[in-house]
Formats: sequence, structure tokens, C-alpha cells
Amino acid sequence: MTYLIRRGARGSRKVLAHSPRPSPGYTPAMIARPTRTDWILLLTLGLMWGTSYAFIKLGIENGLPTFTLIATRLLIGFVLLATVVIVAREPLPRNPRVYVNLLIMAVINIVIPFTLITSAERSVPSAIAAIINGAVPLVVILLAALTFPDEPITLNRLVGLLVGYAGVVVIVYPGLATSTGGQISGELALVGSTIVYGIGAVFARAKIRGLRPMIPAVFQVGFAFVIITVLAFVNERPLDVTWNTDALIAVIWLGIFGSGLAYLLNFRLLGRIGATRTSILAYFLPIVGIISGAIMFGETIDLYVVIGTAMVIGGVALVNSRLGERRIFGRRPAPDASTGREPAA
Repeated sequence: MTYLIRRGARGSRKVLAHSPRPSPGYTPAMIARPTRTDWILLLTLGLMWGTSYAFIKLGIENGLPTFTLIATRLLIGFVLLATVVIVAREPLPRNPRVYVNLLIMAVINIVIPFTLITSAERSVPSAIAAIINGAVPLVVILLAALTFPDEPITLNRLVGLLVGYAGVVVIVYPGLATSTGGQISGELALVGSTIVYGIGAVFARAKIRGLRPMIPAVFQVGFAFVIITVLAFVNERPLDVTWNTDALIAVIWLGIFGSGLAYLLNFRLLGRIGATRTSILAYFLPIVGIISGAIMFGETIDLYVVIGTAMVIGGVALVNSRLGERRIFGRRPAPDASTGREPAA
């Protein structure tokens, strides 16, 4: 899963969607009013990504080692994406530097966070993983303000950050209070994956430019598959793993839906209805994660989870609202060479 920062017609505006990079040439005039089919696809996409946390838990509980589980889902996803690229005859980049950047993106957006999330779910409920990762937009906003002059922290974003981060604290507090080592380390790993996803979004805006969206997707998944497979053979014995029905269901679901078809649906939605409307997923995923965890594993939803989830979703909503857009702080634009003044925001 990847979050991105996108520029709109009225200056830069941060929107969040699970996609490597929007297609070039996007303008608001190209966005269509969502049809019933678009909304159905958006709901389907939210179900695919929101249930991924539960299927990670399913694979773990059926004996799959961390790297073996990740490598298998990436293999399935890569085969699907590569097939689409070949059939569509997508042109490949010619600049070697592009592949270096895509390799870095694979490490930041897949290898590290997938490893942290999968490891964390050995001790943390899948619903908690979905909720904490739902705070990725808050990390993106903070890092972008420190990196890009056109992404300042405004009043609404500052309030949203405070509310959202407080929500994360509320969610992880029970684990910290009871001092269970496994749960604490798992929740900290999830926070770490959220931060890494945020770094990946900022890196994508800075370095991944001018590529059709399917190319970053297939190469990121492909590079990550190679790296994770090496780690699996070094640290585990993937060829000796015993596969039962539930383990197969878990990796097939994660590979086809979580790492393959979900990208294809997301590309269609980005191209048709734009990244702003697609960013509704940021509010939807924690809810789907809670429900799927409760249904599949009977995970309890206590008051801390309810309050914390509401705060995280509310914080994300605040930072994306148009209320209170007065600049508070952030990296300042370079002065205009002709006037010596900063460009207007």
C-alpha cells in the first residue's frame, strides 16, 4: 500500500490514495463525476485492502513464516501485474536512475512496512494493525511540510495531526499499560510501518516522475519480491513450509486482491474520479479492518479502540478539510529571482 501527494489546480493539495504514482497529465478537467460503478469499485477496493490485515493474520496463525508469507503474496501479485503490463504493451523506462529510485521505493513501500506489519500481527490483533496504518496520512502531512515549500502545516492540519496522533496513543495505551512485551513491540512495529509509508509518499513525489502508474507498481512489487525471497531463504526454510487450506487461502487472497487487482482498480479510479475522491479509502480501511478482524477471529473491540479509531479518522478528515487553512509552519519557498519575494501560496 502506497500513499501519494498530489497537486491540484488551486496550488498544491495533499490527497491520499493507495497507489504508487498517479498517471502524468492529470488535470481536474479530466475527472469525471463518479458513477454508480465507480462507487461500487471504490467500495470493492476498500474491502480488498481493509481485509488484507485479517488475511495476514490468517496466514500467520496457520504457520507461515513472515518472509515466506510476504514473498508468496508478492509473487502472485507480480505475475498478475506483469501480465497486465505485457498485454497492455506498457513502455519501459530507459533511464537507469528510474530503476534505482523504484528499487528504493520497493524497500520503503513494501519490504520494510510489509515485514513490520506481518511481524507485528503475531502479537497484535489485525484490527489494531489496520487502525494504526490508517494514520499514514498524518505522517505524510508532517514530513511533506518539512520537505516541500508548497505543503505547509496549516491550522486545520495542525489540529488534525494532534487529534490523529492522540488517537494512536489511545489505541496503543492498553498494550503499554499492561506491559506485555510482545504486544508493545508489535504496536511499535506498526507505528514504524506507518512512518515508513509516510517517508515513501514524500520520496515518491520527489523522485518518481513522468511514469505511467502501472510501471512503478510492477517494478516495486518485482524488486520487493526478489529482496524478500532472499531474506526468506536466509532466515527461514520456505521450501519446507507445510501449506494447509487456510494458509493457501491467505496468500492467494493477499496476492490476487491485496497486491494485484487492488492496484488495477485503484488506477482506474484515479484516472476517472481523481485522487481526492479515491482518498476516501483513508477513512474506510480502519472500519473494514475492525469488522473483518471481529468476524474472522472474534477480535474484541473495546472502548479504547472505538475512541482511538474515531480520533484517527477525525484527524485525517481535518487535515484534508478546507477549514482553517492559515499557514502555521513549513519549509518556505525560495524567493523569486526577479522580485526577491516569496511566491504567493
